[in-house]
Amino acid sequence: MKRFKINYLLIGAVTVLLAVALWPSIPWFGQAENRIAAIQARGVLRVSTIQSPLTYAQYQGKEIGLDYEMAEQFARYLGVKLEVTVRPNIQELFDDIDNDKADVIAAGLVYNTQRSQHYQAGPAYYSVSQQMVYRMGSPRPKTLAGVKENQLVLSPGVTSLNALKKLKEEKYPDLSWRIDERHSSTELLQQVVDGKIAFTIADSVAISTFQRVHPQLAVALDVTDEQPVTWFSALDGDDSLSAALLDFYNKLNSDGTFARLEEKYLGHVGDFDYVDTRTFLKAVDSVLPELQPLFEKYATEIDWRLLAAISYQESHWDNQATSPTGVRGLMMLTKNTAQSLGVTDRLDPEQSIAGGSQYLKDMMAKVPESVPEEERIWFALTAYNMGYAHMLDARQLTAKQKGNPDSWADVKTRLPLLSQKQYYSKTTYGYARGHEAYAYVENIRKYHISLAGYLLEKERLEAQEEKYAQAYPVVAPGELATPRFGPFPLGPFSQDDALERNRSALPNTLLPAHPQSQ
Repeated sequence: MKRFKINYLLIGAVTVLLAVALWPSIPWFGQAENRIAAIQARGVLRVSTIQSPLTYAQYQGKEIGLDYEMAEQFARYLGVKLEVTVRPNIQELFDDIDNDKADVIAAGLVYNTQRSQHYQAGPAYYSVSQQMVYRMGSPRPKTLAGVKENQLVLSPGVTSLNALKKLKEEKYPDLSWRIDERHSSTELLQQVVDGKIAFTIADSVAISTFQRVHPQLAVALDVTDEQPVTWFSALDGDDSLSAALLDFYNKLNSDGTFARLEEKYLGHVGDFDYVDTRTFLKAVDSVLPELQPLFEKYATEIDWRLLAAISYQESHWDNQATSPTGVRGLMMLTKNTAQSLGVTDRLDPEQSIAGGSQYLKDMMAKVPESVPEEERIWFALTAYNMGYAHMLDARQLTAKQKGNPDSWADVKTRLPLLSQKQYYSKTTYGYARGHEAYAYVENIRKYHISLAGYLLEKERLEAQEEKYAQAYPVVAPGELATPRFGPFPLGPFSQDDALERNRSALPNTLLPAHPQSQ
C-alpha cells in the first residue's frame, strides 16, 4: 500500500498548477456565489461518511478516524463547523451528493473513471487495492474462476463492481455475484468471518484493520491493482471547492500534518500474522480478565489497553517471565530499574505493572516538548526499550538526514540505522539494537489496535445477548451460545493454518530478523 509520503511531491506540484488555474473560483477572490461561499454563509461543512476504524468511529467518547480528522481540519480551514452524517453504504453517500445533503463525501473511497464522470474528485491521499477475502479453514479459490454461483456478495456502490464486470467480459464469463442492499462492506466482512457468506471484496487497508480483530479473515486474491483514495463532491462546473481542497491539502502537506495522520492511522498497517494475532486474542479471553483491573488502576496517563499491549509485548502476560539478560516480570523490569522505582518483587503482578507504568511516565516526561502530544508515547516506548540516550541519538540522526526529529514517522525509519557502524559511529552514544526498538513499538501498536477493537466487539455482542435475553426471559444471557475463545470463532486450526501467512513476511516476535518496511 502506498501512503501519504509517496504523494507529497505530486500533491505539491499539482496543487500549485491547479490552484493557479482555479484561483478565480475561490470566494475571497471576489466571486460572491459559489459552493465555498454557500458553505461559509451556512456556517457548516456537511460531510457524509461510513463508519469504520479508518474513516469515522467513536472510541471512549471521542470521534476518531483519518477522514474525520481531515474533515475536522478542513472545516476549521474554512472557518465553519463540521456536521458528519454516517450512511450504511457507499450508494447512499453518493445519494447525499445528488440530493444536496452533503458538500463532501469523506469515506476512503477509490477514484475511478466512472465516478469521475459524475462527481468531482479531490486530491489523492493514499492508495489501496481491492481484495477478495474468505474465512481461513474454508476452500481458497486460486482465481475468480473458482467462485461459484451465490458465493460472492458485495455491498452496493463498491468500486470493485466495475473491475468485476470487465473481468467477466474478458476472462471469466461464468463469474457471478450478488448485491446485498442491506449491509455495508464492513458488515459483509463480518459475515465472511461468521461463515454466513463465502466471499466478499473490500479494500486492502480495511481488510488489514479488520484482521487485527478477526484473524480468521484471509485474503484469497487481489482483484485490482492499487488505486488512489480521494474525497468526492458535486460536479457542476463550480470549482471553488476543488480549489479550496487543493490549497488545504498543500497546507497539510507543508506543515507535516499529512505525515502525522499517516503515521497515526496507517503506520500500523503492514504484514499480518494469523498465528500471532490468534494467540494474542486467545490470551485476551483467558489471561487478561485477571490482570485488567491492575492495568486500569495504574494506566493514569495512557489508555489502559495500551499499557496492557506493552505488557503483552514484554512478557506475553506471564508474571514469571525472565529473559537471559535478567529482566523479569509482566513489564520485564531490570533489577536496577525496579530498585529505583521501589519495586521489591518484580514477579508480583501489581508491583511490576505499577513500576512499569511509572517508568513509562518518567520517559514520557523526558521526551522533548517539541514532539506532538499524541506521538510522545512512541518516543517514550523507544526509550523504554533501548534507553533514553539512544532515542536521542535516533532524533539527532534524523535531523542530520534532513528529517523531522519530532515526527515519529521520520524517526522510526532511522532506528535500524543505529546498529550499522557507518551511522552509530557518528552518534553520541554509539551502537544500539535499533531494529529491535522499531519492531517493539510497531508490535505494541498492533496489539493495542487488536485489543481495543476486540473488546469493543465483545461489548457489542454482550449487549446484543442481553437484549435477546430480555426479549426471551426464559433464556439467561450466559446460556446463549458463545463460540469457544470468546465471541469470535477462530475456526479449524491445522498445521497448514499455522504455516499460512496472509500477506505476512515476519511474525510479531520480540526480535524479528529484519524490521518491517513501512
